[in-house]
Amino acid sequence: MKKCLIVVNTDKAPSEMLGIEVANFLKERGVDYEFLDFNGAGQDCDWKACDFAVTLGGDGTVLFAARGAAKFSVPVFPVNLGEFGFIAGVQPDEWQESLELFLAGKMKTVRRTMLCAEVFREGKPAARYEALNDIVVSAKSAAQTISMDISVNGAPLGHFKADGAIVSSPTGSTAYSASAGGPIVGPDLDALVLTPLNSFSLSARPIVFSTKAVLSAQIIPSRNRDAILTVDGQKPVDLKDNDIIHIKKSEHDAILAGTSVEKFYNALRNKLNWSGGPNGGSNA
Repeated sequence: MKKCLIVVNTDKAPSEMLGIEVANFLKERGVDYEFLDFNGAGQDCDWKACDFAVTLGGDGTVLFAARGAAKFSVPVFPVNLGEFGFIAGVQPDEWQESLELFLAGKMKTVRRTMLCAEVFREGKPAARYEALNDIVVSAKSAAQTISMDISVNGAPLGHFKADGAIVSSPTGSTAYSASAGGPIVGPDLDALVLTPLNSFSLSARPIVFSTKAVLSAQIIPSRNRDAILTVDGQKPVDLKDNDIIHIKKSEHDAILAGTSVEKFYNALRNKLNWSGGPNGGSNA
């Protein structure tokens, strides 16, 4: 590990100061580093030039780093300065000990399934995106619906009239998909989750697919119903009538340090109050 990219979330007050501490820590151990200020938007970066990245922020900062680093198999060491920490598993009071273990090759990394979305317009590829959490096709404006024909591996699944649909990875199953009524999926499971958003049909339920599946959504023309594509909650991209979006497992996995299955379930209990009982698990 010779070079590190330190991703500093400029919206998190402690991030900049902690970034200086991390830089000094790395310098003492002979590791070169560069800073990248992250402000919530996509930014260009030469990910292949670094051996690993340290993110200082919340899960959104990890999502940003994962989208850039996965293509080059660059591991991400995520320090949690956010609220939930489902992905950012290293807590601020343990980063030095954990980073020491990571640099010594004694910290296990995990691979997380990522998603790939390809937009086809008039039969030709128009754009390609990758996501760690989710890919959402939805109406551009609130309180509006869009119509889509959704298929799986070319087999028609149905005609959906809804606010939209979410396709999430297991990692993203605790995010937007969960708030829309989708299932929570263990992060070590290879799966794709399709969750309709406020469908007009009560029979439109969330479905879990194998990662061998390719989900396709075609935008059906309708009056004053513009559609958008949103990747990991980033700035939405306009879609056009008859666009077809193919969503499948990416050929790249995110590599995360300090983010074990045990920490995921701890976050599930502590952050989402997953209790197993009416009194938060208490016998009182």
